[in-house]
Amino acid sequence: MSKIAEVAKAVEAGKMKLIEGFVAEALEAGEDPLAILNEGMIGAMAIVGEKFQKSEIFVPEMLVAAKTMKKGVEVLKPKLAGGTTAKLGKCIIGTVHGDLHDIGKNLVALMIESAGFEVIDLGVDVQIETFINKIKENPDTKIVALSALLTTTMPSMKDTATAIKASGLSGFKLIVGGAPVTQEFADQIGADGYSPDAASAATLAKNLVA
Repeated sequence: MSKIAEVAKAVEAGKMKLIEGFVAEALEAGEDPLAILNEGMIGAMAIVGEKFQKSEIFVPEMLVAAKTMKKGVEVLKPKLAGGTTAKLGKCIIGTVHGDLHDIGKNLVALMIESAGFEVIDLGVDVQIETFINKIKENPDTKIVALSALLTTTMPSMKDTATAIKASGLSGFKLIVGGAPVTQEFADQIGADGYSPDAASAATLAKNLVA
């Protein structure tokens, strides 16, 4: 098995304690850092995402795999050009005002980061102005992701989406998700994309900026 394949298997299996060693070995063997990232880690997370969508694995396994990748990326960072792994641009993510749920949002943030974005996580109960100001501060933002986990905060998501669209800011795609959110609702509020789970959110983000 190649060193990159070993890295991929470790990420897929969520071997958090071993991943740094596998990545270090791959670098010592002369493997290209970008290949380790793309083939070894991002490739493994794509497989993890597919398994999650087929219900072959569940949220805990996906979280462990994402955290394993994050640890592996820390070893790679100094070796990657410019010390950054974010090739696809920035993603601003947050749970909308009035909603304090963050497990789903955190998982989406991890998956989107695993796909190659630099993630700016605004946390929970995020005011509309906070989203807009953060987009202004980061004109290279490619994705803005809104999360809502309660039916009672869906109007807040709508208000946030409407305000972002009305702000005149551009150059990014707006995506939404969360337990009560549907494709129909996403269409109603003018979102560019909707995803039912974290794995497909990462795929959606990649497709929207491609």
